[in-house]
Amino acid sequence: QVQLVESGGGLVQAGGSLRLSCAASASIFSMARMGWYRQAPGKERDLVGTITSIGITNYADSVKGRFTISRDNAKNTIYLQMSSLKPEDTAVYYCYAYPSYWGQGTQVTVSS
Repeated sequence: QVQLVESGGGLVQAGGSLRLSCAASASIFSMARMGWYRQAPGKERDLVGTITSIGITNYADSVKGRFTISRDNAKNTIYLQMSSLKPEDTAVYYCYAYPSYWGQGTQVTVSS
């Protein structure tokens, strides 16, 4: 069983930046895929982006060019760097690790 703990959420003004972290309780070196999802109030949980074990990333169209996922295998941590934030980015952000591990979520609120 892998535990995932997110941190770094908060309140930010539109146009600002935040970096989320997701610390895993086990080595992430060989984890095939990790990533981030988000869920806004009243909406389904949607993919933000993923990163493979060799660092290949994939992003939702809505965040391309603004968000960046990275990983630090030595720290068993992945990151989500968010820039040019918009009010529509407001959501609970969840860390994910293949096949079905989830963090508890961290709230990101972007004010206009």
